[in-house]
Amino acid sequence: MTEKTPPRWDLSSIYPALISEEYSNDLKRLLALIDEQFAFIDGPLKKLDANSNLAWLAKQTGEMIERSNQIYILSGKTRAYIEALVSTNSYDKEALTKQSEFDQIAVKIDKMETQIRAWVGKIADALAGMIDLDPITKAHRYYLYESAKASRYLMSEKEEMLAAELSLSGSNAWTKLQGTITSQYSAPFEMEGKVQKLPLPALINLRSHPDEAVRRRGYEAENQVWNTLKEPLAAAMNGIKGEVNTLNTRRGREDALHASIDQSHIDRETLEVMLSAMQDSFPMFRGYFRSKARRLGHEKLPWWDVFAPLGESNTVFTFDEAREFILEQFGEFSPRLREFARRAFENHWIDAEQRDGKRGGAFCMEIPGVNESRVMCNFDGSLDQVTTIAHELGHAFHNDCAQKAHKTKIQKLTPMTLAETASIMCETIVAHASLKKARNDSERLAILESKLAGDSQVIVDIYSRYLFEKEVFKQREKAELSADELCEIMEKAQLASYGDGLDERYLQKWMWTWKPHYYSAGFSFYNYPYAFGLLFGTGLYAIYQKRGDDFVEDYVQLLASTGEASAADLAARFGINIRQKEFWADSLKIIGAQVDEYIRIK
Repeated sequence: MTEKTPPRWDLSSIYPALISEEYSNDLKRLLALIDEQFAFIDGPLKKLDANSNLAWLAKQTGEMIERSNQIYILSGKTRAYIEALVSTNSYDKEALTKQSEFDQIAVKIDKMETQIRAWVGKIADALAGMIDLDPITKAHRYYLYESAKASRYLMSEKEEMLAAELSLSGSNAWTKLQGTITSQYSAPFEMEGKVQKLPLPALINLRSHPDEAVRRRGYEAENQVWNTLKEPLAAAMNGIKGEVNTLNTRRGREDALHASIDQSHIDRETLEVMLSAMQDSFPMFRGYFRSKARRLGHEKLPWWDVFAPLGESNTVFTFDEAREFILEQFGEFSPRLREFARRAFENHWIDAEQRDGKRGGAFCMEIPGVNESRVMCNFDGSLDQVTTIAHELGHAFHNDCAQKAHKTKIQKLTPMTLAETASIMCETIVAHASLKKARNDSERLAILESKLAGDSQVIVDIYSRYLFEKEVFKQREKAELSADELCEIMEKAQLASYGDGLDERYLQKWMWTWKPHYYSAGFSFYNYPYAFGLLFGTGLYAIYQKRGDDFVEDYVQLLASTGEASAADLAARFGINIRQKEFWADSLKIIGAQVDEYIRIK
């Protein structure tokens, strides 16, 4: 990389500042809308039931939906602005204060949603007769049926209201603790004869450093940090998982996985056949790991070399080079995708700089009301980080497709499984286009390495995370888990999925500390949806290769509709049956062919 610093994002199109009149007015309007919605629920809606006049019931339901859409737009805009500030600077006291204030508003919205779900459950028997009698209810058919389904797993209204309020000092507080700790801690690290303090995201990114000695020292330094921070992070894990277990039991859920499956808009049958296909693919991925170990001079692959770059290519990018690379590859798939990405780069939607106080990882946020998105990453010049930007821009493109199709905020509520469709597709586009342009075997090896390192994480490592979380929920029912017990569960999960692909002496037992996915009470098992996205996206890309440009419009329509149908129904549009193991196995075979090529390259 050159010394030019990667960009920070521009938030001025959202609000001028937290103390601005625009932000203040939107917040006041949001609170007024919430109060109006509660009055509407407690007034006109409360008088209606499944035996009411169907035309009137449809009209009032449509009005309730319209109010909710307005609330989601304003709350999404203000929440995203605050989150953009806090996620990139956890020292920002003003933003942290506003976040705490907004948490109170979020609880009100949670209560509102709970009351709406309960009421829709009460009129569930009338839905079939009334849903086509009003244009708004007709347009939100899927939302209403899903709400009725979710209403079966509610506690009493008083209990749900109490749970929402207690979450502020429970799971929400634990989530903040984990985010603050992992964003503010820096560790001393010697690089090129000079000791510097590295933020944890930068330390973690050393996993892909070209020098093995640096990678190993980074691994050792990282482990020392997590050992220092293990107690508060274990407390956060126990607090969140304990709360989720308690609420799941009270709500009549079968287990911790039950709610996640419903939120993902799939069924257990689909999840089980996908997981089974993933298990079947482990020998293939282990072959990749063993091949990589040999290339690096090991008998077995130690953790610090899992992300090691291989081959010779332009694997170190400036941010400007990354932008041009992404735009070129996107353009080969669709001019619309390229133009969208160009807009994102030119309007400074991306915060890529690594710095103290900024959280690790990467994400994309939709900004309702201004019809934009924001992408956060920690750019270090690696091909992996270029792929990460492409991935997050895929999420942003997904948002744009729904916006261009004039979908309402409720219609855009996409489950995690389908939320990964566009992001994985964009990753695949970049990888396949790069392979085509490779000039020699060394370049081809570098590109395959980058792709397979990512794919193995999404299949093999994700499976280990799934096993880890499943076991943590099970053990948490009996008692709190110590940090050492969490490490033990993580190592067992990694051994179960990686097998002899890795050196069992050098795993990463601290993976549970820094992955924010484990610290979400609102969505447990924030792991298998990534595997779903990779394999679903890979299957769609295979269809694209057969159909060519004719595929793109159907794909755009799919992205615009991901909040309006189940995953199975949307997949069926392309002749895909996700309840059959064959589909998942076929997608994995495509990756398997790349593993075979990787192993063949000398």
